[in-house]
Amino acid sequence: MDLGIRGRVALVGGASQGIGRAVAEVLVAEGAQVVITARDAAKTAQVAAEIGAAAGHAWDSVDLDGAPDLICRIADEVGQVDILVTNTGGPPANPDPLALTTEQWERAHRTLVLAPMTLLRLVLPGMRERRWGRVVGIASTSVREPIQPLILSNAERSAALAAYRTLAREVAKDGVTINTLLTGTIATERLASLAGSMEAAEAGAAATVPAGRIGRPEEMAWAAAFLCSERAAYITGAALAVDGGALRGG
Repeated sequence: MDLGIRGRVALVGGASQGIGRAVAEVLVAEGAQVVITARDAAKTAQVAAEIGAAAGHAWDSVDLDGAPDLICRIADEVGQVDILVTNTGGPPANPDPLALTTEQWERAHRTLVLAPMTLLRLVLPGMRERRWGRVVGIASTSVREPIQPLILSNAERSAALAAYRTLAREVAKDGVTINTLLTGTIATERLASLAGSMEAAEAGAAATVPAGRIGRPEEMAWAAAFLCSERAAYITGAALAVDGGALRGG
């Protein structure tokens, strides 16, 4: 299937590894001009070269003031952003949800809510003016079924999802879609860290996920690429779980 995004400029966050990198690779394969970001400048440049991205820029989602310069650089070097994939690592886990500090709550809110909203304020006006745009947020199934040690992620990703759905209704008439992917048990460094090891995560998935296995980053990427496509023009405000059937709720 031709996704109809050849030549479109795509910005993918957190793309030096894991799900972000997989999404960037798929979009490059579909002919998009992909710009990737991550915190580590050297690694970002290396990955950009490895996957054939149009550019790679270091950017930390904590740095809200640096977002306008990032978007301007992309516009100058590649073009106006048509596709935005917001993705960043999750905040720390804590078995005692009341032990987290105000600073930890503020940082989680900054990275998971304020950072994507800052990027959206910068790119949505152009998308609306051009009458075409795609936004995909990478979130977690925890927005529907909270994961006990991840109160920061549970709360802040839920806030981001609510904001995305609100915006989706606002911009739908302008040819812009905003959707969210809910990450299940996907083979990433974050999952291995939370489970203790990748082997432990795989054993847990075999026992608890209806599909009987752990998910692969490229399976998230294929879903993201479709939501970024011309073919998904009538899908907006959706939250799609990529979790092997693990969610029990709606």
